[in-house]
Amino acid sequence: MSVLNKKIVYQNVCNEVNLRIRNLKSILQEMFDAASRNDSKNSAGDKHETGVAMAQLEQEKLTKQINELLTIQENLQKINPTTSHTKIGLGSLVETNNGWYYFSVGIGTIKMESFSIFAINPKAPIGELLLGKTKGECILFNGKSTEILSIQ
Repeated sequence: MSVLNKKIVYQNVCNEVNLRIRNLKSILQEMFDAASRNDSKNSAGDKHETGVAMAQLEQEKLTKQINELLTIQENLQKINPTTSHTKIGLGSLVETNNGWYYFSVGIGTIKMESFSIFAINPKAPIGELLLGKTKGECILFNGKSTEILSIQ
């Protein structure tokens, strides 16, 4: 029996996505505030124009990252964390001999207690190999054998 609770893992992934969105929105707001303060100074010259252009590019980059995270957030809402799985699919929490995987969205490692859980998109390379597999099956990924020990 695995020691991680899938509902808690799901909530931690949601919390991480929400935190990233809030942080990026905060940075973006700070940039807008700084830009409006600088606009009131009405500096002239090439340096000012270059700075404004660079700030706009950074704002566009942050906006794109926020939109990507909002899409990730929408995809998370499609997962029912109470569903049990016998085959690996979207929403599965998988214990392997090489670590834990949560088939949800690709946001990297989530730390919980003494565990590291890899929140992965099922379309990620290792996700595609594990998708549809059952307890006891093995895959070969990057020359390393991975055995599925449990699925929630």
